[in-house]
Amino acid sequence: MSVSARVAPVDPLAYAGHRIDPERRRGRGATINPGGRFEAEQRISEDDGWGSLGELPAFRTEVAVEKPRTIITKNDSPDISFDRSINPYRGCEHGCVYCFARPSHAYLGLSPGLDFESRLTAKPDAALLLEKELSAPSYQPRTIAIGTNTDAYQPIEKKLRIMRQILEVLARFNHPVGIVTKSALVQRDIDILAPMAAKGLAKVAISITTLDPKVARGMEPRAASPAKRLETVKALSDAGIPVTVLVAPIIPAINEHEIERILDAAKAAGAREAGYVLLRLPLEVKDLVQDWLLTHHPDKLRHVVSLIRSTRGGKDYDAAWGQRQVGSGPYAWMIGRRFEMAAERLGFNGTRTRLRNDLFVKPEKEKAQLSLF
Repeated sequence: MSVSARVAPVDPLAYAGHRIDPERRRGRGATINPGGRFEAEQRISEDDGWGSLGELPAFRTEVAVEKPRTIITKNDSPDISFDRSINPYRGCEHGCVYCFARPSHAYLGLSPGLDFESRLTAKPDAALLLEKELSAPSYQPRTIAIGTNTDAYQPIEKKLRIMRQILEVLARFNHPVGIVTKSALVQRDIDILAPMAAKGLAKVAISITTLDPKVARGMEPRAASPAKRLETVKALSDAGIPVTVLVAPIIPAINEHEIERILDAAKAAGAREAGYVLLRLPLEVKDLVQDWLLTHHPDKLRHVVSLIRSTRGGKDYDAAWGQRQVGSGPYAWMIGRRFEMAAERLGFNGTRTRLRNDLFVKPEKEKAQLSLF
């Protein structure tokens, strides 16, 4: 086997000849592993005729430790309802091929493709950093969003328990938190979330992209199955935790026909609110999704790409404020109206859950020496 360096192809379909062998990427979402946008060259494994290519190892999950100085990330985006978030991990083992966070792996010198879902970083000091930041005299509480970039309940959380430690800190401070996840593992933390929700301090959004287990397995291979996600909606709702269902992302000609069915099922499971996001293809995600379509839905590739571009002003992506989440044009308008009509019919979004900031308290630190009086 030889490794050659070459300039990245302009045509994403040029990657088709360099698709990673299915056995090497079994259980993964991306079909290719191109270098990030900061790399001057692409390194591609090629069989040199000696048959050594078949001996390459499968992509296994590796976790590196990250030591950040702060854990709360601030933003001022008008497209989202929160101004601060926490991401306990970089990369996500769920392997959702469409994930808009994939390009962030390029900052680590890694691929937004298979590296994103197999070479992860964890922040084990997250809870300690959070306690320090919440204790700062100048800190003013507002809802912290978790799961906005990568899923805090991805498989490695079961062992590392970083998210649970974060929740324990937030509960102690009476700090509001909103969680977005595709994982059934969030049920593990109902014992923390339910008391917080009873005070108006917690809500959870479950992302459901499809009800078809075969489609889900192909595009989000290590996330919970659709049935498990609906089960999670019910478990959280039964525990008194407000649940939102996110039909996200809506992929033209792939899962858009399921909008109404997903909302019906989520409502029956106990979800109170609903939202949607139209497929986003920033930076390297465009190439990854197109090659995934070529692998799993070759007959739909050109049709899907054409529809996506019709919602983004003729481009693969439009990053303009107000357009990123919902797109524009007649097709995007139709998707939006279908969602709104179905949500209204089912009684979603009649009232919005607003979390409380006024209960925030900074616990007193234990004194090193007992007082004599």
